[in-house]
Amino acid sequence: MDTKKIITAGIFTLITIGAVNAQKKPYLDKTKPTEERIDLLMKQMTLEEKVGQMNQYNGFWEVTGPAPTAGNAELKYKHLRAGLVGSMLSVRGVKEVKAVQKIAVEETRLGIPLIIGFDVIHGYKTLSPIPLAEAASWDMEAIKKSAQVAAAEASAVGINWTFGPNVDVSHDARWGRVMEGAGEDAYLGSKVAIARVTGFQGDTRADLLKVNTIAACAKHFAAYGFAEAGKEYNTVDISNSRLYNEVLPPFHAAAEAGVRTFMNSFNILNGVPATGNAFLQRDILKGKWNFDGFVVSDWASVKEMIIHGYAKDGADAAQKAITAGSDMDMESYMYVAELAKLVKEGKVKEALVDDAVRRILRVKFELGLFDDPYKYCDEKREKATIGNKANNDGVLDMAKKSIVLLKNDSNLLPLKKSGQKIALIGALANDKNSPLGSWRIASDDNTAVSVLEGMQQYKGNQLTFEKGADLTIGKTAFIEELVFNTTDKSGFEAAKKVAAAADVVVMVLGEHGFQSGEGRSRTNLDLPGVQQELLEAIYKVNPNVVLVLNNGRPLALPWAAEHIPAIVEAWHLGTQTGNAVAQVLYGDYNPSGKLPMSFPRNVGQVPIYYNNYSTGRPTNGEGNVFWSHYTDVEKTPQFPFGFGLSYTSFEYKNLKLDKSTIALGAAVNVSVDVTNTGNFDGKEVVQLYIHDVVASLARPVKELKGFELVDLKKGETKTVTLTLTDKELGFFDNNGNYLVEPGTFKIMMGGSSDKGLESSFEIK
Repeated sequence: MDTKKIITAGIFTLITIGAVNAQKKPYLDKTKPTEERIDLLMKQMTLEEKVGQMNQYNGFWEVTGPAPTAGNAELKYKHLRAGLVGSMLSVRGVKEVKAVQKIAVEETRLGIPLIIGFDVIHGYKTLSPIPLAEAASWDMEAIKKSAQVAAAEASAVGINWTFGPNVDVSHDARWGRVMEGAGEDAYLGSKVAIARVTGFQGDTRADLLKVNTIAACAKHFAAYGFAEAGKEYNTVDISNSRLYNEVLPPFHAAAEAGVRTFMNSFNILNGVPATGNAFLQRDILKGKWNFDGFVVSDWASVKEMIIHGYAKDGADAAQKAITAGSDMDMESYMYVAELAKLVKEGKVKEALVDDAVRRILRVKFELGLFDDPYKYCDEKREKATIGNKANNDGVLDMAKKSIVLLKNDSNLLPLKKSGQKIALIGALANDKNSPLGSWRIASDDNTAVSVLEGMQQYKGNQLTFEKGADLTIGKTAFIEELVFNTTDKSGFEAAKKVAAAADVVVMVLGEHGFQSGEGRSRTNLDLPGVQQELLEAIYKVNPNVVLVLNNGRPLALPWAAEHIPAIVEAWHLGTQTGNAVAQVLYGDYNPSGKLPMSFPRNVGQVPIYYNNYSTGRPTNGEGNVFWSHYTDVEKTPQFPFGFGLSYTSFEYKNLKLDKSTIALGAAVNVSVDVTNTGNFDGKEVVQLYIHDVVASLARPVKELKGFELVDLKKGETKTVTLTLTDKELGFFDNNGNYLVEPGTFKIMMGGSSDKGLESSFEIK
């Protein structure tokens, strides 16, 4: 038989098999609408199989190895083979995913494929900057492309669902998970949420069928970022006004962008754990917002309701979680153990189970898993995609755009490319692991380009490196719990010697990459270990210091802000850290980032944020002590939200409104001329803030309601026009009703939240 006949025969065989399968399992008939296929499948499912779809297990054995024969792993394996597992997380790599998917598809009665989840927070193997750093770019297209790189790599190893983006708004830098979000502002956070969701999933729901997209998950629903005292997993107690106006908008934006899943949060809200909170999940998410995807619990959060004191036992926890709208149980075993029995006892309506299962199956159909369960299991694609040049180029571009120039007295930066003696100091400068940041569980250790390696690419200067002091001296047995060096200064003298002989000193200081992230709350926001002492010692012998910060949260650096002439906020920038930092330091890339969170003067100011409310005594008008302030430090931040310098300078002129009075429902256009008045081409983030002067609920002193990233050649002027509509001019009352009220609105347009040109208009 010739090749053509063999191919024809093979295709005929596949078609025949497909037709037989479609007869036996009509839900596999791809010609039928998705909702009809879901109906057909659910009619064949037992109650236990339905509950199984609501059960998610972590990877519990090496799938391509022997099956587990004892303990919890054996039980999970039996559940998998019995069709009692709907999803698995942390299974990765084509061989592993294909093997576990094969069990679900070929060994269970109904052959329902698994959805494979993973924490793809800022990349899979090739890492972008941490999300907070990306938000500092204010470049939504770049953030979207970064998520596309992450989705391409994750999907190439068999993953089809990421537990991201984190869209938690937070005002408290003590909370380690600020590194995962977009900062302190709901408006910026909403724009970033849209960029990340569409980057992961594509622009339309149909794009989920593409092999290089993955389902996204908006988390943590809701208010997790307002944990008291910035302490991980802590209680949240906020007003309805804050909930509706600051917490929920990025989640709503994600839902409007088509995000297919939500994850609930660990915290309580109004005394009710989010996992068991029907107000959040039933009333708002699935009610007002008409969300038709599914909600997954955070790790064991169903079971943790017992510890919260909200559920008396596992059965009670399962009942309260499903009643509240939590569709999938991540790793607490409560649903698979209790839910079928609760239905049979009449304590839980089977309709609630059906609704949850329908939601989960819908996403699986949308991903195309029923039509091709192994669509993400292509070893050739895996090999060609992971760590390729295009991905590295993409994360390098994102890293450069994420850097924020905080200070540059006397134009110490950019560095000259020749004729300078440069001392590079700090253990982090030669670290290839810390720059990868937190939440990089699929990356390989020590794969970041270090700052030393990046600067060594520039051959024109004499570069000398000394670490000065180790940042850490070890770690505990727990996952990357670091032990910091607080006593060893033996390297100070060598560092001082090279600094004294240098024209310029570049010091790379900050937090280790594992010092922020989940479970990494801090009560101090200073430089850990002996780094502050090292900084002051070096400054004494050579004041021409460029401080490059590596950190996952805002830091309080009052001494550095006062004394160090140049400060560069370089965050944890991922795989291409060193190249990005070097290109900025040497002026091959002009920094354009702006802070997405305010930097405090000291930790006592925290929480601190720009969109605060006026007190009854905001200023010292009467010249006495009785006004809203601190007695030991200014009440303003060290570096405010939206702040960031450039190697060039920008001038704002001619602020104009096309109307001074508008009717309810009308729009007003606000324009300003921005001129690049310096000697470098550069980018500026033009920001528009409003203040609703008098309202039925007091409004913040200013709120970001528009921005545009503008590229300006030196000497060039551009007119930037932003439009304010009902969407920007209103607010939510304490019952969640959206209001736009008549009255006076002040506006400000500039390059930071703390200053700009001002005007006003009126709604009548």
